[in-house]
Amino acid sequence: MEEQEIVNRVANSILQVFDLEDYYPEGERVSVDISQWLWEGFVLREKDFRESLKNHDWQQYTDKYVALYCSTDAIVPAWAYMLVTVYLQPYAKYTLQGTVEELNTQLYSGILNKIDYAEFTGKPVIIKGCSKKPVPQQAYALAVQKLMPVAKSLMFGEACSSVPLYKKKI
Repeated sequence: MEEQEIVNRVANSILQVFDLEDYYPEGERVSVDISQWLWEGFVLREKDFRESLKNHDWQQYTDKYVALYCSTDAIVPAWAYMLVTVYLQPYAKYTLQGTVEELNTQLYSGILNKIDYAEFTGKPVIIKGCSKKPVPQQAYALAVQKLMPVAKSLMFGEACSSVPLYKKKI
């Protein structure tokens, strides 16, 4: 029996893979709970709050992405988060009020808005599904919005088992 050469049809196809993991912004993510600076975790006493911030070690956030939140049901005025951001600004790469997931979504939004999608024009594109890095679900929705105007078709998953999402009408 004659041996047939194994051909990787996926590698030879015009299918373009869009892997959000390739755009993952490297750097440590940390959450900072501002309730630590509130009286009994619930009451913001401005003088004490300012003093606590002044005495906090802000250098520990150098080159980190910071998500600010409050773990208690305290009513925190907007300026309190702004003041914490003022202290973080010289050190942190980026600061956001919210969760780490919201932080990652914001980072991806900025990155996806800067990409030139011309290389995907008129081509079938698969948005890679599996990720070892914490790619937020919203990043996939953002990627679809950016790719739809240019791609011939969109799929999600892996080349061997993908889910069709969109096909441009001719």
